[in-house]
Amino acid sequence: MEEKANQISERFLAYAVEIVKVTTLLRKTETGREIAGQLLRSGTSVGANYEEARGAQSRADFLHKLQIVLKEIRESLFWLRLIDKSHMLKEQNPNKIINETRELSNIIAKSIVTAKKNK
Repeated sequence: MEEKANQISERFLAYAVEIVKVTTLLRKTETGREIAGQLLRSGTSVGANYEEARGAQSRADFLHKLQIVLKEIRESLFWLRLIDKSHMLKEQNPNKIINETRELSNIIAKSIVTAKKNK
């Protein structure tokens, strides 16, 4: 179980690195800067909140923190889809990070369901 949590933690770290790269590319216009700020906050917070969940003091605390992770990753998916649909990244195709966002979202959603069942 700990090894799987470490793997997910590493994926969130790699995800945050990709978010930083994407937001750096967006900062060339005023609109890009605004969206980049939103995405940077939500996209990098998922890993930090996941680490907080791993150190939760109770099952309820763990569940609450995982729900925050899910909320933030869903927000990130919205911003990434907006970036894709509005063609803001001409130099880079965001499909890879969008797919990773969806995969991580599914992992966390399943973890929440499991945690609720094991209450």
